[in-house]
Amino acid sequence: MTGLRDAARALDALRRGWPVRILSAEGAIAVLAIETADDGRLATFDPDGRADVLLSSGRAATLKLANQRDAATPGTAVRIERAPWLDLPAAVALADPALDLATPLKGPFRAIATSAPDAAAAALRLARLAGLLPAFFVLDDGAGEVEVSAEAIAGQDAAARLVVAARARLPVEVSERSEIVAFRNADDAAEHVALIIGEPDGTPPLVRLHSECLTGDVLGSLKCDCGPQLHAALHEIADSRWGILLYLRQEGRGIGLVNKLRAYALQDQGYDTVDANVRLGFDVDARDFGVAARMLQLLGQDRVRLLTNNPAKVAGLEAAGVAVVERVAHAMEANPHNRAYLDTKRDRTGHQL
Repeated sequence: MTGLRDAARALDALRRGWPVRILSAEGAIAVLAIETADDGRLATFDPDGRADVLLSSGRAATLKLANQRDAATPGTAVRIERAPWLDLPAAVALADPALDLATPLKGPFRAIATSAPDAAAAALRLARLAGLLPAFFVLDDGAGEVEVSAEAIAGQDAAARLVVAARARLPVEVSERSEIVAFRNADDAAEHVALIIGEPDGTPPLVRLHSECLTGDVLGSLKCDCGPQLHAALHEIADSRWGILLYLRQEGRGIGLVNKLRAYALQDQGYDTVDANVRLGFDVDARDFGVAARMLQLLGQDRVRLLTNNPAKVAGLEAAGVAVVERVAHAMEANPHNRAYLDTKRDRTGHQL
């Protein structure tokens, strides 16, 4: 429990611009998130100006700072040697792809061996959980406001720690016979929700896994198909014998709202949704569908009919012990703003549209 509390404190520290010390069996590193750093914090963390820069392999490969073998290993970190011209503005330019066109890199930059690679990979994961760009100043054996183990970071949002927090009757537009169930993980501020529509009758429910999308679900964004998918799923579940909509707090395929908006800005520069995520330094899809499986198991369901076009959702549920007895297609009509996005999902992430 102490380790999990340390991970929660480390998340808070990163968001506040405080350094974090990460321990692993291979050694220890101290990191300062570039996104929340300023000149004063950097000078306190690194008074001698010797801290290197830590980036994800995807971001480093985009900048031609890592070889293809490095870039092909998801979750690894690439360490960029500190040079006289690598000050805070230069580090921000390395971290933020929105600046790629506006800020020519000074360089040359040199990738060097990463000490304590497990701790470095844990730092990248911590940044994603905090909703920050995965980019740091890094010191070997440096000091931090919080000390946390790589193991504790790996277990920070473990699905197994999810519990039912509350439930209540909730009549909704598509069905007056509905119940809402909220789930909470003690180590994570996210609160996931299930909407049970109709009466369970012993048959496998029709289930939709819907990842939170503020822009699509609430604001009616035309850049994606999330809003139409959500509303169509509610109607389809209501028209079936019974079913469950799982509303997962995994905005932007797990990278968070701010980073999703950064990805949108990159799409406006001509990158598709896959390349935008990689340029930001994230995996193509960082969601954990084990969370959905745990929610279903807590509701007593281990066999489902899944309303999806995404084979990763089927694989994620089955890997976590929930059998998908049928995949039900769930395709929406394209519009001029999301046609390329839907084509990318089909052609690059295997969606069966």
